[in-house]
Amino acid sequence: MERKINERSVNYDPPVVKVKAGALRGFIHDDTYCFFGIPYATAGRYEQPREVSPWEGVRNAQAYGATCPIENQTVVSANAFVWPRRFWVQNEDCLNLNIWTPALDPAAKKPVMVFFHGGGFVNGSAIEGVDYDGKNLSEFGDVVVVTVNHRLNILGCLDLSAYGPKYENTANITLTDLVASLKWVHENIESFGGDPKRVMIFGQSGGSAKTCAMYYIPEADGLFSCGAGMSYGGPASMEPGESAEIAALVLEKLGISKDEADKIRTVPYASLIAAGTEALNELSQKKKKFLTWAPTMDNKFYMETMTEHAKKLPYMCGSVFSEFLGTQHKGIRKNEWTDEEVKEKLTEAYGEDRDAVAAEFSALFPEKKVQDVLFYDNRYYSDILNTTVYSSVKQACDSSSANVYHYLFSFELPVNGGITAFHGGELHFAFHNVDLPEIRLATGATEECYKVQDDFARALVNFAATGNPGQENLKWKPWSEENRETMIFDADSRCVPFNDTALCSLLAAHHQFFAQQGFISKKLTDLI
Repeated sequence: MERKINERSVNYDPPVVKVKAGALRGFIHDDTYCFFGIPYATAGRYEQPREVSPWEGVRNAQAYGATCPIENQTVVSANAFVWPRRFWVQNEDCLNLNIWTPALDPAAKKPVMVFFHGGGFVNGSAIEGVDYDGKNLSEFGDVVVVTVNHRLNILGCLDLSAYGPKYENTANITLTDLVASLKWVHENIESFGGDPKRVMIFGQSGGSAKTCAMYYIPEADGLFSCGAGMSYGGPASMEPGESAEIAALVLEKLGISKDEADKIRTVPYASLIAAGTEALNELSQKKKKFLTWAPTMDNKFYMETMTEHAKKLPYMCGSVFSEFLGTQHKGIRKNEWTDEEVKEKLTEAYGEDRDAVAAEFSALFPEKKVQDVLFYDNRYYSDILNTTVYSSVKQACDSSSANVYHYLFSFELPVNGGITAFHGGELHFAFHNVDLPEIRLATGATEECYKVQDDFARALVNFAATGNPGQENLKWKPWSEENRETMIFDADSRCVPFNDTALCSLLAAHHQFFAQQGFISKKLTDLI
């Protein structure tokens, strides 16, 4: 059999680009120029990021850089099949980013899309999700795509400010890194064909919190033109008193006195993170609240209100249909339930409110099967809870003079008897990657998948380019409290007034713990 050779993929003459610190050698993947592992800043442990020293010659940028160390992972994620992951070399020297671009002409002025990864402020990386690969999005949208690594967990959020001026703002290192990455993009992205005046930041889950945080940081003013947050309700933060308590407890567990605080800089990471985890758990029990690694809203670096500059920038946010209540690993084949089975399960879940729940749900989602209400995770976009995408949208509208756009991603994958949209599942579509080999197994790469992919990715590309995510076939009105205009991304995407308050009130009446804490009740978990 004659073998077909793809001459475009052969790197006979890899591209070299000059940035502020020196020259970088990348590679070409089909028609896309790729540069990986580019250092955007440097810092020792608990130091603020500073500019990279210039280097001689040409630096290789053909492989991903190290990712931030995280706690040892010992369990395979339940959604690994539908959201495949990859792990990489970990090192505290992890301030690097990756670029995919269609052009290297400084005059090209392409829109720039800078992605902040998920995993909260605890774990994750710029390459963890297989779908974080930016090549297809760059080609589809004719844009420059950037993904960023930064310091996390105890390396990025430990408040050591009580132990000397050199530790000032250590509680927010995770965010100072991201600001440093945006400064690097602002200064260098023209060399990669990008427009420093059209830089959209976007992220999912923890990445959404990071995106939102940039609106509250004066040092980020002028470094981005708009932001899009997926599946999170607002800027995450820890109270200043709590972050100080955790730091003191960590030193105590490591046997380090206040006068010898500098010793923490040489503690092996495994011991450091173990002490940090113990401290978080202990303080969580003491305060009877869940504490995790997060930056501190100190009203100095990280403000309690949006900056005046950020209030003029458009914002887009949304969530997915099921978030953490999905069917991704259950294989329950819900679409094959008989009418009697559906009635039985809805009765068990909602009792005498069954018909009212069904009616409210069907009015909101006429294209869905009524049993899908069992997998509707309301904690992100209802006003029943106060830590929701809804509250974030409302706060943005109340604070901002710019347009705010809201969406709900509700497309169901066809595999395993039907997989409702799960937390992180929209990323396949955002990066235009439903056809990657590892992801195609879950999406099936059906015609409907391709259509939703084009609709969702185009919305993000248009937002980066113009500040308006609407497109010719999908007009998108800004959100308002009166109409709650929401883009529903599905096989037949549409922008409609959307208010699920009545439905969520009915659901919460049967799941009080869910209503109060944002978690599904054990009864419903067992049922599905």
